[in-house]
Amino acid sequence: MMQLLNQEKRRLLMLAGLGMVAGSVLAAPTAPQPGVEYQVLKRPQPVDGGKKIEITEFFGYFCPHCFALEPLLAEWVKKQGDNIVFKRMPVNFHDLVSQQKLYFTLETMGKADEYHMKAFNAFHVDRNRLQSDADVMEFVSKSGLDKQKFTEIYNSAFSMSGKLSRATQLATAYQIDGVPSLAIDGRFVTSPVMAVTGMSRVNEEIQNRALIQVLDAMVAKIQKERSSSAAHASTPVAPAATTVSPAPAASKKK
Repeated sequence: MMQLLNQEKRRLLMLAGLGMVAGSVLAAPTAPQPGVEYQVLKRPQPVDGGKKIEITEFFGYFCPHCFALEPLLAEWVKKQGDNIVFKRMPVNFHDLVSQQKLYFTLETMGKADEYHMKAFNAFHVDRNRLQSDADVMEFVSKSGLDKQKFTEIYNSAFSMSGKLSRATQLATAYQIDGVPSLAIDGRFVTSPVMAVTGMSRVNEEIQNRALIQVLDAMVAKIQKERSSSAAHASTPVAPAATTVSPAPAASKKK
C-alpha cells in the first residue's frame, strides 16, 4: 500500500512539474513588447547587414549562460540563413582580454565557427580559464590550430588594439551590462533574462527558448517593416490633375 502511495505521489509531482514547464513555454513571448522583452536604443547604431538583418551577440567565454545558450543559438542562426547577418562580440568583463583576443584571432583565421564551442568547452569542461596568454596557447596546442599563424595574429598589437577598442565602443553604445545579450538591427537589445520578463518559475532552458521566440518575432517584425516601406516607396504617385481653361469665345464683328 505504501509503495502504491509513493508511486502515485511521484506521478503527481511529475505531472505538476511538466505542467509548470508547459505553462512557462506557452507563456513565452511570441509578441514581445518594448521595455519588457526587449529594449529600444535611444541612439540606434549603424549596421552593415544590407538587406539582411544584423544580429550581434555580446558574449564571454567565462560566462556559463553564454555556454548554455550557444548550441541553441547556433541552431537558430543556421535556420535563419539569408535572413540575417550574425556577428559575435566578446566583452571585456573581469579584464579577460586574453579571451577577447582568442575570439578575434579565431575570427581573423576564419576558424571562429569551428572552434567557438571548443573554446567554451576548454573553459567550462576542461577548466582552462583562458585568463592568460599561456592559457590560450595551451588551448591552441591541444586544439590542432596552426599555432604559428595563430600566434602571429594574436600578438599583432596593431590589429588587436583596433578590435579591442571597437568591442568596448560597441558594448558602451548598446549599453551592455550583462551577457549573453543580443543586439538586433542596431536598434534593439534583448537577452534570455529579458525574454522571460513577467514569467514565473523558469529555468535556464526555458529562458533560452523564450529568447529564440523573441528573436523570431523581432526578425519577422523588421522584415514586415521593411516590406511595408519598400511597397510604399515603389507605389507610383499619380500626377496632379491639370485644369485646362476653356478657350475664349471668338469675337464677333459688329
